[in-house]
Amino acid sequence: MTDGHFDKITLIGIGLIGSSIARAVKAKGLARTVTISTRSQETLDRARELDLGTDYVLDAGEAVEGADLVVVSVPVGASGKVAEEIAPHLKSGAIVTDVGSTKASVVAQMLPHMPKDVHFIPGHPLAGTEHSGPDAGFAELFQGRWCILTPVHGTDKDAKKKLAAFWEALGSRVDEMDTEHHDKVLAIVSHLPHIIAYNIVGTADDLETVTESEVIKYSASGFRDFTRLAASDPTMWRDVCLHNKDAILEMLARFSEDLAYLQRAIRWGDGEKLFDLFTRTRAIRRSIIDAGQDTSAPNFGRPVADDKG
Repeated sequence: MTDGHFDKITLIGIGLIGSSIARAVKAKGLARTVTISTRSQETLDRARELDLGTDYVLDAGEAVEGADLVVVSVPVGASGKVAEEIAPHLKSGAIVTDVGSTKASVVAQMLPHMPKDVHFIPGHPLAGTEHSGPDAGFAELFQGRWCILTPVHGTDKDAKKKLAAFWEALGSRVDEMDTEHHDKVLAIVSHLPHIIAYNIVGTADDLETVTESEVIKYSASGFRDFTRLAASDPTMWRDVCLHNKDAILEMLARFSEDLAYLQRAIRWGDGEKLFDLFTRTRAIRRSIIDAGQDTSAPNFGRPVADDKG
């Protein structure tokens, strides 16, 4: 099973990430059985309608019985409860992983419940959109994107190789970090941008001198892209903020200092400082494109809307 295939995979949670995994597993034939479990009967029924798995079970404990790979795709604040529910039902040698955006908190919540004969290997696919739910997923979501594994001390090397091969089979590039470093890196590249986006869109909504219709009507690409981030799942991002608060607060403090520097440059008309900053950040954008993590196509490769005016 070093090629990414498992006999039975159980997906707990079937939102954007879970349903994308389900679609990719099915498209690539990576499992004989895919059992889907979610707490909502309505969501489970929708997963069945979409034919995302082979079995559909409300009870998470029942769902993991006999599973070779268990992927927990729930908001990070629910990770501990899920781990407690499934622990007595996990078979010896099973691999348990997650997809949460914070890792130290997930390890603290889940690891105490994991049986000694089960391989617990936290993970985080760096892929997503602003959409959520089982209809939001697509098989190509992980193509060319990074998945970071944060194995705990004593993790079995063969189990880690199996899990890495699984993510590679889904199209991901796999890297490895310790949990604390992961949480700091993600605080700056993911968590802080989302927090800033939520705040900017909230500020625009609160402005008394600008109407909501004007914000929508004249929304240029910059603000529009902030609204995409700010449309992300509120439950997930509430939990991210609460469960990675130390790293996020550290990055917010640094951001506030840099913002004050920028504010002073604007106030005093220091064009040289502004030009230097904008030149440096432009180079970062080009590096992201060169690394294959975005496109240089106009409008980020989006189709241009028809002009109906």
